Amino acid sequence: MSEARKQDTRQKIEMGGLIVKAGLRNEKPALLLGLLLDARRRLNEDETERSRLETIGAEAWVHGSE
Repeated sequence: MSEARKQDTRQKIEMGGLIVKAGLRNEKPALLLGLLLDARRRLNEDETERSRLETIGAEAWVHGSE
């Protein structure tokens, strides 16, 4: 397996881990994709939203989810 492919696989596993950490493991894939697409739209429209969500994520990273 190439190094690029290994890195891609690792990144996908890490992203899946974020879904679990956020407490969304049992949600339907379509819902998760909808959440992510909506977040991307909001991030593109409002830089303060990016900052707000980063703060929430950083806090959850340190203290756990939910």
